[in-house]
Amino acid sequence: MTSASYLRTATIPVDQLTPYPGNAKRGDVPAILASLRKNGQYRGLVVRQKPDGTLVVLAGNHTRQALAEHGRGDCGTERCGVCRNDPAWTAAARCDVVECDDRTALRINLADNRTSDLGTYDYAGLAELLGTLGDVDGTGYSDQDVQDITALLALPDEEPKDDSHHTKALADGDLDTGNPEVFNPVIQLRVPHAVFDRWRAALDAHHGDDDTAKLLGLLDEVEAGRAKAAA
Repeated sequence: MTSASYLRTATIPVDQLTPYPGNAKRGDVPAILASLRKNGQYRGLVVRQKPDGTLVVLAGNHTRQALAEHGRGDCGTERCGVCRNDPAWTAAARCDVVECDDRTALRINLADNRTSDLGTYDYAGLAELLGTLGDVDGTGYSDQDVQDITALLALPDEEPKDDSHHTKALADGDLDTGNPEVFNPVIQLRVPHAVFDRWRAALDAHHGDDDTAKLLGLLDEVEAGRAKAAA
């Protein structure tokens, strides 16, 4: 078997669903639960039925976790999309059940986690969409995020020519957004171990509470070296 085969869609108690072993993704369970309470479960979990009958979650592990953390019965949230304010509700998830071999199961888990990471945003379009809502509850965004996006769109297309001012602005956090994990750029380089060791040593030679501060020190050193050489 080289691809998954769909078997059925069913609502399954979460205590009968096994999380994918070694799932490397770390999701924001509180944000997912907030979305579920506001919007309901709008997407099914992808669950593998193994030959022995075990049901393993390939995609949607954190949704399963959020439903489990909701707990039994009425949670007290008005018009909750999970329990529907039913005192008899038990934690269960709508699942698309498939069958596949071990390698395909692993590929599905990895692909589901990775493909969402590869996407980018049209922030102008995002701001327009968020602006159509009266509130952002259940979207995964906060009011601070909306402010951050607005500030991001207001930034000039070109950075200031004065490099010293730019470095100071970064050091002071003037150009950072309030949610750096979402809106700040990410540097990703795949390099040989020897190059990485040199990079790590160069960073650690500078003082700072984190790698960003150390990188600023390294950049300052490079720029000072260039200025000295040019003189």
